[in-house]
Amino acid sequence: MKRVELIVIGGGPAGLSAAIEAAKSGLKVVVFDENAKPGGQLFKQIHKFFGSKEHKAKVRGYKIGQELLAEAEETGVAVVLDATVIGIYEGKEVTVMVGDAIEHYKGDTLIVATGASENMVTFPGWTLPGVIGAGAAQTMMNLHGVKPGEKVLMLGSGNVGLVVSFQLLQAGCEVVALVDAAKQVGGYGVHAAKVARCGVNFYLSHTIVKAEGDDKVEGVIIGAVDENWQLIPGSEKHFEVDTICLAVGLSPMSQLLKVAGCAMIEDPKRGGTVPVIDERGETTIKGIFAVGDVSGIEEASSAMIEGRIAGAAAANALGYLSNEDFKDRHKTGEKALDALRQGMFGPENKGKKDLTLTEEGLLLSQSLLQKGYLEEQEMGAYPGVKTEIKGIHPVIECTQNIPCNPCQDACVKGCIKIGANITALPVVDTQLACTGCGMCVAACSGQAIFLVDDHSEPGYAAITIPYEFLPLPEKGAIGKALDRSGTEVCQAEIVGIKSAKVMDHTSLLTMKVPAEMAMKARFYKAIG
Repeated sequence: MKRVELIVIGGGPAGLSAAIEAAKSGLKVVVFDENAKPGGQLFKQIHKFFGSKEHKAKVRGYKIGQELLAEAEETGVAVVLDATVIGIYEGKEVTVMVGDAIEHYKGDTLIVATGASENMVTFPGWTLPGVIGAGAAQTMMNLHGVKPGEKVLMLGSGNVGLVVSFQLLQAGCEVVALVDAAKQVGGYGVHAAKVARCGVNFYLSHTIVKAEGDDKVEGVIIGAVDENWQLIPGSEKHFEVDTICLAVGLSPMSQLLKVAGCAMIEDPKRGGTVPVIDERGETTIKGIFAVGDVSGIEEASSAMIEGRIAGAAAANALGYLSNEDFKDRHKTGEKALDALRQGMFGPENKGKKDLTLTEEGLLLSQSLLQKGYLEEQEMGAYPGVKTEIKGIHPVIECTQNIPCNPCQDACVKGCIKIGANITALPVVDTQLACTGCGMCVAACSGQAIFLVDDHSEPGYAAITIPYEFLPLPEKGAIGKALDRSGTEVCQAEIVGIKSAKVMDHTSLLTMKVPAEMAMKARFYKAIG
C-alpha cells in the first residue's frame, strides 16, 4: 500500500485546482483520473467564461485547462491517468484500477472531485443511433473535430443546451429547433440571443413525442405540453433530423462519497444526492472533502474556486498552512464565490419562475424568456442602450443580472460602467466619447455588445458585430443582415474586418446597412 498526503479523485477543473493549491503549500499530491487526458470538461469548452478577472472571465475553457495542467506540472502534482477509483474505505484507504492492475493507496486527506453525469430522458425511439447527450456532442466537435450530425434538434434551454447549440452552428450543423418543456429559457439570455439571431427557433412548453427511424434517427416529432406537463393533442410538429441532442441537466457523481460513509442529502437545487459539507468543502468524515459538481451543480468557475479552498484546507489540516494564511485564502475564495452566486441565476433563485424585475427594478424581457431574443421596442429601457448618442457608440444588449464585467475593463475610455456589484447591468456613459476600438465587443463573453455608427455614410449605418464563424467573409462581400430573431431584414456589405490575438478568436465584422436598420441588424449571413 502506498501512502500519500493528499489524494485527489478527479482531474477536472475542481480537482486540478485543489491539487495545485495544496501542492503550493508543500503537500505531496496525487490525482487519479479515469480519462486518458486530464482537464475534465474544460477542453470541450471553447466559449469564453463569465465573471471577472479572478474568475477567468473572457478566457476560453480549453485555455484555462491548459493553464491548470501547466500549473499542476510546475507545482509537482502527480497525475495518474486511466485510473478509476473503485472504492474509498475506512481510514481513507483508496482502491484504484490502473489499466488492468489494482493498486491500494492511503491518504492523509482526500478530495473527491468526480464531477457529474448527464441526465437522459426517455421517449419512443430514444435508443436509436443519433440520440446523444450534449456532452457527447461537445466531445465529438471540440475534441475530435467530428460533426455530430447535419440536422440537429436540441432538447434543453439551460446554459449547456444554449452553448452547445451555438457550437453546433459553429461546427457547420443546422440546428432545426431548440425545445424545452419549461415555459421560459433556462439559461442566460445572452446565450439564447446569440443562438436566436442565427435563425434557430425556440419551442418552449414543448417536449419530444418520439424519434423516427428504423436503424437510426431520421426525424422527430415534438408537441406542446400544458401546465401539468401533459401533451396537448393536435399540437404535434415534425422535423427532419439525423441527430437529437439532449441537454436536460446533470447529476452529481457522488457514489464514492456515499460508499465512504459520508452523510448525504437530497437537494434538487444542487442537482440531486450530494454530501453534507461545511464552508471549506469538508464532509462529515474528517479529512474527506468534496468539491465541484459532485457537491452541487454549478459553473466551472465556481468549481475551480471550491477546489482552491479545499486544497488550502487540506494543507492547513496537515500543518502545511497556518491558520492565518488559510483564513486569508478562504476569505478570498468565498468572496469570489459569492460574486458568482449573485443575480437572477444564483442558487437562491434556482427553480424560481416568477422573477419579473432586474435588480435595478426594470422589467425582465418576456420575449427573451419565451422566444430567446429581445424585441426592438424593449431595448430603450435598459442602461446599456442609449439611442440619443450620435456617431459611433456601444449598444449593450445585456438585460439580465448575471455575474460578468469584462466589458467594463475592456473600455479604455471608461464609457461602460458596471461598478462594484458584478451582477449590475452595464451602463453606457453618454458623457464620454467612444473611440470605436471594438474591444468591448470582443471582450463580451455573451456576445451581447455591438458598435453602432449612424453617421458613417449618409443614408447608411455601420454595425460592428462579434463573429466566431469560419470562414470569415472578405471585405466587400455582400450578404444578408439578420435581426435578433434570425429573420433576414436587409442587404449588408462587409466594410471592415478586425481580428487580433488579444481578441482571442472573436473577430469584429463591420457591415453597412440602411440607416433605418441600425437598431435591427445584429448578424451577418453570407449568400451562397
